[in-house]
Amino acid sequence: MTEQGRAFLVLHPDDNVATMIDSREQVSVLADGRPVDLGVAFGHKCAITPIPAGTPIIKYGVAIGQSLIDIRPGEHVHVHNCR
Repeated sequence: MTEQGRAFLVLHPDDNVATMIDSREQVSVLADGRPVDLGVAFGHKCAITPIPAGTPIIKYGVAIGQSLIDIRPGEHVHVHNCR
């Protein structure tokens, strides 16, 4: 998918994260009908829906981790906020 020239991957309708596949610094996308600014580096994940603490991180339609804190749409999802 691309939005305003930025490319990202969402591979399954149940995914709550997207993987950034370009190096542009920031872009706005729609998540739950609202614009979200993404400032996430190439290859990293960002939330595309609210992810409450203790909720599975879903990528490729499967749980790849669990959120340690509440994660807002557009926030970077990595070792600082999931395990």
